[in-house]
Amino acid sequence: QVQWVESGGGLVQAGGSLRLSCAASGSIPSFNAMGWYRQGPGKQRELVAFIPLGSSPNYADFAKGRFTISRDNAKNTVYLQMNSLKPEDTAVYYCAGLYSGRTYWGQGTQVTVSS
Repeated sequence: QVQWVESGGGLVQAGGSLRLSCAASGSIPSFNAMGWYRQGPGKQRELVAFIPLGSSPNYADFAKGRFTISRDNAKNTVYLQMNSLKPEDTAVYYCAGLYSGRTYWGQGTQVTVSS
């Protein structure tokens, strides 16, 4: 089992930045992939970015050029640096880890971007 500690959300003005972090603890030493998802009001949960172990990151179109995902394997932590935030980025952001075909979800953190 996995327990996540997720932090970094909050309220920010349009054009501002936030850095999300999510640290995992439990029996899984290293995830095959780690990533971030989000779910805005009245919307489906969608992928923001993910990064496989020992490989390059991948981004949703809306995140390209603005968001950066990274991972620290020694700390079993995944980060999401978000710049040039827009009101449409307002959502609950969830970290996740993939291991042996199963996805382990964080509890989510609220990101609110004001006009």
